[in-house]
Amino acid sequence: MKNTIFLLALLLVSAGLPAWAALGQYEGSVTSDQQRLKSADVVRTLATYKVHQLTTTNGTTVREYVSPQGKVFGVAWQASFMPDMNQLLGDYINNLQSAQAAQTKTVHHRALMVNTSDFVYVNYGRLGFWRGYAYAPSLIPNNVSVEVVK
Repeated sequence: MKNTIFLLALLLVSAGLPAWAALGQYEGSVTSDQQRLKSADVVRTLATYKVHQLTTTNGTTVREYVSPQGKVFGVAWQASFMPDMNQLLGDYINNLQSAQAAQTKTVHHRALMVNTSDFVYVNYGRLGFWRGYAYAPSLIPNNVSVEVVK
């Protein structure tokens, strides 16, 4: 009985938590990012994918690239501060952390780059300016170049 009450309480609490749009997650959660960033969401629909561009009043821009299947296959950012990578990368944050632990990264002129078969991450910047992108090659739609995620 205690376990049932605990599980029910856990379910109710977790249902109220925000679902952030992130690499590998579904498009519907982009709205949570828009609300959290207090930003405008301009959607561009192209032949083989969509781009949600979230722009805040302070100039932060986050682009989320969505496949026809409704999954976020790439994210890109430009901001005056380092964005929350947990929010942008979702479960792929583990890929970034694993690459850092395994030293399979390149650091060059304030840039961090990770390039594995299932995850690509580039982030560079200086105080007051950060820019980067990340994508999952397996999620990119057919006939879409990886260069669109920038």
